[in-house]
Amino acid sequence: MIGAFLAVLGWAHVNATVCGAAAPTAATSPSASADTSAPAAVSGVVRLDPECTKMHPGGVNTEEAITGSDGTLRNVIVYVSDGLGDRTFEPPANPMVIEQKGCTYRPHVLTMQANQKIQIVNSDPTSHNIHPMPLNNREWNKSQPFGQPPIEATFAREEIAIPVNCNEHPWMHAYIAVSKHPFFVVTGKDGRFDLKNLPPGEYTISAWHEKFGTVEQKITVGPKEEKTVDFVFNARRSYNTASVQ
Repeated sequence: MIGAFLAVLGWAHVNATVCGAAAPTAATSPSASADTSAPAAVSGVVRLDPECTKMHPGGVNTEEAITGSDGTLRNVIVYVSDGLGDRTFEPPANPMVIEQKGCTYRPHVLTMQANQKIQIVNSDPTSHNIHPMPLNNREWNKSQPFGQPPIEATFAREEIAIPVNCNEHPWMHAYIAVSKHPFFVVTGKDGRFDLKNLPPGEYTISAWHEKFGTVEQKITVGPKEEKTVDFVFNARRSYNTASVQ
């Protein structure tokens, strides 16, 4: 939670100040120069950005792993990782949108196609800074004050997935997955996914989660065939016990 992050940050700041201070010498030691007859005190309050905190009176929980009551897992990217050969696909004309609202990224995990436009919107009455940190695309870092128009960008190459941070609010994290084809989806709160309009063939279907890694399953689908693939992540090991029907 933000409160826990702030507590750690505050501890680190105070201790860094104390440890960095020069050790008292004989000339400046408390017994030599300090007036101990009238001891002083320092007090205060540590706060987070008030524009952020007032939008979350109950605190903010991490979105790293969101499960349903029956163990379903949200924010998993399920996509075709192999089997499409040299097929090419034009990117959609409509842009994807990631919103900064309540000092969080919405959605937490976003999928898009290579060279498709993405718009970054700031809906908060405070400044943000969006910083994608890809390995296979160009890194960039832009500030977006309150009231500014959306930032538009594209990613030219496939990458599952690009971490995104806000340099002004370090708890803000998101992921942008870039695919070279349209056969990808993010699981919702029920953990379900549906890859539609897939050409018949043999494929590797992968499922990616930010904490548990990637699991995969090889399948074959015929014309007009519907097949079910279930993935199970193990929290201590990133492998799957997938079942295919």
